[in-house]
Amino acid sequence: MSNINSKVIALIGGGPAALFLLKHIITKKIKPDTILIFEKNERLGTGMPYGQHGSGKEHVANVSANELPELLTDIEEYIKRNEVTDFPDYSKDGKINRDQVIPRLLLGDYLENQFEAYIKAAKSMGIKITAFTDTKVIDIIGNAESGQYSIITEDANYKADTVILCTGHYWSKSYEDRHKGWYDSPYPPSKFNAATNHPVAVKGASLTAVDIIKTLSRINGTFNTDENGHVNYTLHSQSENFSIDLYSLSGFLPALRFHSEDEAYSSDWKMTLKEIYDYKKNHGGFVDLDYVFNKNFKLILQKKDPEFYDTIKDMNIEEFVDKMMKLRKELDSFELFKAEYAEAEKSIKRHQSISWKEALTSFSYAMNYPAKHFSAEDMLRLNKVLMPLISIIIAALPQSSYREIIALYDAGVINLNNVDAASTVTPYDVEGALYQYKDKDGNPVERYYKMYVDATGQRPLNFNDLPFDGLKQNGDLSTGYLNFKNNEEAIKLLKEGNAMVKAGWNENYYMQVKGLSINDYFQALDAYGKVKENLYIMAVAFIGGLNPDYSGLDFCDTAGETIVQSFLN
Repeated sequence: MSNINSKVIALIGGGPAALFLLKHIITKKIKPDTILIFEKNERLGTGMPYGQHGSGKEHVANVSANELPELLTDIEEYIKRNEVTDFPDYSKDGKINRDQVIPRLLLGDYLENQFEAYIKAAKSMGIKITAFTDTKVIDIIGNAESGQYSIITEDANYKADTVILCTGHYWSKSYEDRHKGWYDSPYPPSKFNAATNHPVAVKGASLTAVDIIKTLSRINGTFNTDENGHVNYTLHSQSENFSIDLYSLSGFLPALRFHSEDEAYSSDWKMTLKEIYDYKKNHGGFVDLDYVFNKNFKLILQKKDPEFYDTIKDMNIEEFVDKMMKLRKELDSFELFKAEYAEAEKSIKRHQSISWKEALTSFSYAMNYPAKHFSAEDMLRLNKVLMPLISIIIAALPQSSYREIIALYDAGVINLNNVDAASTVTPYDVEGALYQYKDKDGNPVERYYKMYVDATGQRPLNFNDLPFDGLKQNGDLSTGYLNFKNNEEAIKLLKEGNAMVKAGWNENYYMQVKGLSINDYFQALDAYGKVKENLYIMAVAFIGGLNPDYSGLDFCDTAGETIVQSFLN
């Protein structure tokens, strides 16, 4: 191991990210003396999404058995060996439909099982490995002389040569627990345990919003499926006034799962580091978003669907997004939702992909790698123009979730409000919240709710949000940033009051982005841009600024492989 003289590797967090790191440490035959794993909760492998802190029995993942990254034991084999009687709709006599999405709690059980299997494999290789559960890391302090890090828990102090932060989702609280009826996230779902005989405001309309929809709808009513497979929803008598009002900036519901070809997420499609640096050398030190869009979207589409490619081949990014959004803007959101469901059902039954959606999902996967090398202008453009469309498409809402949402819609229980960025939601008096926004005609609206839930999903967090003061005070970490290609654009944004634009030395400008500064191997960069070779950041909440699509087990797998590969380089 090169930079492991690492006799001791510490993984801070024991969820899916740590699982896939452990997988690649073992498969690449890395042999430290010791691996220490610190998990604040009671289980390994599940993280927030796949255990009781993020799921109930009603919640499903948006991946199927066929889409899971490879682990030691296939999930179907795991189910044959273990009783999963809690999920009769998924597994019957140990048999599963490999295209069906997996219940999240079941997926968590499987990931925990695989974590234990990799721990056994590490021990069989002669690695001392200790996993601390129910153990919160209070601080991490680097020693400049020894190069080691001290991992400080509530009752002990451990030394490590290499530290990998894989702390997973992080939900900060503003008014939750201090103001009645205010919730800063839908998690854990167990905190919602009483009927709500009144309208509930939910901020967001994507997968996180679907989680709270599933939780609250079951507390307040019942879903039934008739002999034709149609799902109906009936309110409980004590909840006759219950409803859910979604508030969304896009005004769109998430796109549905469709049939996807095996090669949809091929890692061969992403730019290699050599390609990235060769391109930068010949293009002013940046990778251009237009180049990546052409390489990882248009050219993929040309192979998969030449006819569709011909209709968009001469379009720039803005023109393409306008074309794809035009239909969405013309149709009522729920009518569009129904039309997309019919399209997705046809795709699944015929085993035919929806080519442009599949290609856009591939682009989202592939652009993470060159994104750190975009100019500030291109990152702004990506976030403003492309990401609103990408975030809808990659949601891949399961069909079962669609059927429940439409049942709620047909019962008059759910509504979607399209609001602009100027809309506000604030605590009201002693309970609930006040939503203020303008309707489609520009008229101001105020609506009071006894309950408000923020379901906008994981926000990228900033340097100051990191809970480890030792790393911040030692200068081991810095905030993420990107340089501008054109000073004039930076000066214009600065004059407009954009607080993320900063003036640097020698009349250059840069843009601060969310999260921490990292290199291509997820190694931390200090305030001078110097690589901290033995400190890695794989914590999703702190890398979103430089990795625009940073969620999911696929990402954990490829990021884990990239980090472990750096040990060998």
